[in-house]
Amino acid sequence: MGFEELLDKVGGFGPFQLRNLALLALPRVLLPMHFLLPIFMAAVPAHHCALPDAPANLSHQDSWLETHLPRETDGSFSPCPCLRFAHPQALPNTTLGTEAHSPGEPEGEATAVPCSQGWEYDRSEFSSTIATEWDLVCQQRGLNKITSTCFFVGVLVGAVVYGYLSDRLGRRRLLLVAYVSSLVLGLASAASVNHNMFVITRTLTGSALAGFTIIVLPLELEWLDVEHRTVAGVISTIFWTGGVLLLALVGYLIRSWRWLLLAVTLPCVPGIISIWWVPESARWLLTQGRLEEAKMYLLRCAKLNGRPVGEDSLSQEALTKVVTMERVLQRPSYLDLLRTPQLRHISWCCMAVWFGVNFSYYGLTLDVSGLGLTVYQTQLLFGAVELPSKITVYFLVRCVGRRLTEAGMLLGAALTFGLSLLVFSDTKSWITALVVMGKAFSEAAFTTAYLFTSELYPTVLRQTGLGLTALMGRLGASLAPVAALLDGVWLLLLKLAYGGIALLAACTALLLPETKKAQLPETIQDVERKSSQEEDVQI
Repeated sequence: MGFEELLDKVGGFGPFQLRNLALLALPRVLLPMHFLLPIFMAAVPAHHCALPDAPANLSHQDSWLETHLPRETDGSFSPCPCLRFAHPQALPNTTLGTEAHSPGEPEGEATAVPCSQGWEYDRSEFSSTIATEWDLVCQQRGLNKITSTCFFVGVLVGAVVYGYLSDRLGRRRLLLVAYVSSLVLGLASAASVNHNMFVITRTLTGSALAGFTIIVLPLELEWLDVEHRTVAGVISTIFWTGGVLLLALVGYLIRSWRWLLLAVTLPCVPGIISIWWVPESARWLLTQGRLEEAKMYLLRCAKLNGRPVGEDSLSQEALTKVVTMERVLQRPSYLDLLRTPQLRHISWCCMAVWFGVNFSYYGLTLDVSGLGLTVYQTQLLFGAVELPSKITVYFLVRCVGRRLTEAGMLLGAALTFGLSLLVFSDTKSWITALVVMGKAFSEAAFTTAYLFTSELYPTVLRQTGLGLTALMGRLGASLAPVAALLDGVWLLLLKLAYGGIALLAACTALLLPETKKAQLPETIQDVERKSSQEEDVQI
């Protein structure tokens, strides 16, 4: 008897599973609020060089600035808000006192020099960001991007650690660790006294939050039957969309980065309390030989689902049959993902797919400039487009399967990047439409990737496999903010990078086996046996 038959006895979908989905909704809401927080927290408002000796009663501020700061023909500061005139320039028919023109510089020549006394920022949209607090602009612009990169590097490392430990120590215990560490490190980040401290604490926060990305979905799926796995997987990802929309609202209401960071961190407190009701995975307990604990949770599931299952139906002999069908691996290792041919093939392909999905998704999501909308409107639009994309995924994975859905969504994202290369920069409406379409495709690819990957790996290595693939995914996410600096080399290079990698990931997704209506594999032997059966059918 396999676990699927055992789950059918106690109820593979019912009040027990619905309660589990509700309890695990909070981590899904918190993740986008932290992952996309740099959109608000690291925003760079309009700014210009701080100018000394400004008149106390300045009636013509624009004229004053024009004598000190270079401007483009459209009135914007040029070539970037990082320069000022070495000497004030005289304006035609304008007299601004004795400083209007310096006799030390030949008339008609204007020498621009870097800002030497800091910057003045437009505070109308943000009262404070990390860029305004620590002057992460101009020559320090790269440090602002590095902040997001370090955060995702932390997520990358955390994914490996949590993936390995949760397969050895259990999902529930590590979820509690993720909650507590995210709370403590989030509070430390909000209290940072300098940029170095902030980068370190945010990197560690990313490591802590990685536990949510690795643990939540398997803990949901391992209590679900095959029939309801897809709908539950898609529904659970809708909570991510809720977090995206909630971040737009919270960011609009809270304009200071410290209070905003505090607001998205404090919900970890009720999350810690909710662990009391979160069940451990009975699948995992059985693979570890912990039969009594598995029996306790299975009986709870049967009772809540209204199934007449007694202790005799879950005798030790019956449970032993589940775990003795195959020799169970007691101490999972990342090397086990590469020991057998089919599992090695799945791991390499999944790593490539996750890298492409994350690189294109965060490349689009973290860059909200150039659309002619405010940052709040853009974030709200991006969140709104996620819901129909998830609904589309639900129908596609049921009709055409996981593999073709994943490849198709990545191909769609690549095509939107390619089309954007052909659109002129001044056609804001077309650019906005293409970006929104790209966002929808990349979000659909992200949703499918989580569901698809969880079904490819066996129970004994599911968390470890997700940890490895998430490692490559977070590597893509960490490189996405830094890749934004490529537009300084060639304006089109950034879109070529995003689109090209998404296209390669789409091709790689076609090499993965289909998992539509397939039972979750329990052991490595299940994965290899399924591969052999598919080869026999093809022959």
